[in-house]
Amino acid sequence: MRLTTLARHALTRGATPAQAYALLARRTGNPLPSARAVCLALSIPLTETTIRLNDCHHVLAHPRPGSEADTGELLEALGVFDIPATLTPTERAVVDLFLIAVDAMGGIRPGHQHGLDRWFTTGNLTTAYLSLTAARPLPRTGDPVTYWTTLTTAGDLLTTTPDTRLKLALTHCRTQAATHTTTP
Repeated sequence: MRLTTLARHALTRGATPAQAYALLARRTGNPLPSARAVCLALSIPLTETTIRLNDCHHVLAHPRPGSEADTGELLEALGVFDIPATLTPTERAVVDLFLIAVDAMGGIRPGHQHGLDRWFTTGNLTTAYLSLTAARPLPRTGDPVTYWTTLTTAGDLLTTTPDTRLKLALTHCRTQAATHTTTP
């Protein structure tokens, strides 16, 4: 039976991608083809799968025996198994605004950037927005006016759904934008 078929079967039986990977890697002793099979079973295009697996080749190159479950969890945390969402033109515009806001931050922690990248890929723009509205531009290198006005514009595009968290975050952005625009 092909690895991709085995991965698909494990996923349809309720296994998480990390668990499906661990099952295949334990069974075959071959981590890279096992990870590739899970990605393909999740309908992640081969080109994208190859890029993702090349980015974490070091994780799969020298596996420790018995570490398949841990490796699967790590691959999942790295976003290797994230299923790309098809974004609408409005959602793509929101992501573009988020990227402008990230530039206006004047610097971003790698973990925050990783989370944003994953949320952009999976289309979880509400979580991305809430994480950005909870952050702040850096005092010396950031541009608070651009940051808060850009997030206000993004929030206006996102608040077409009745989500209280989004509305509160948008109000916060408007307040911050007004504060930074009027402060000399």
